[in-house]
Amino acid sequence: MRVGIYCGSKIGKNPIYAEKAEELGTFLARHEMDIVYGGSNQGLMGKIADAALANNGDVIGVMPSFLQWKEVTHEHITNLHHVTTMYERKAKMIELADLLIALPGGAGTMDEFFDVVTLSQIGQHQKPIYLYNVNDYYRLLQLQLQHMVDEGFMQQEHLDNIYIIQKPEELLGMIQKKNGI
Repeated sequence: MRVGIYCGSKIGKNPIYAEKAEELGTFLARHEMDIVYGGSNQGLMGKIADAALANNGDVIGVMPSFLQWKEVTHEHITNLHHVTTMYERKAKMIELADLLIALPGGAGTMDEFFDVVTLSQIGQHQKPIYLYNVNDYYRLLQLQLQHMVDEGFMQQEHLDNIYIIQKPEELLGMIQKKNGI
């Protein structure tokens, strides 16, 4: 199983974000789940990749050529796909992943999250979408998503397809439940 990870190219102000990214990378590797991510060795992206690699996990990066100087490409990952645009990066990550998780991050992470939500709503993929709610990071987004439903701009069934997790074990439990394990 391949897990698409969206997260910050920065580390954030609270050390818990890095700790939880490392914890998730370790957990996924130990449960033989590969990571598909943006290909950087910086920020939370670097933390999750390094943790998975340290635990013999496979890590697949997708890096636009124009970002290689800004988001330093991780040179030790299992495989790296080079693409030209951010649109290609997002499409390739969706193609390669079986499920998608957004960790804390900035505008880029939100762009990727809303892109996969929108594509799911219009039937372009049926992959599970998760928010890893580290340190209650996504509390306000959860409220906004519910407000979108309450105001008639989003269907409840689409909100129900976004799963909130607080720890990696919840992810595994949801995967097992979905697959009847």
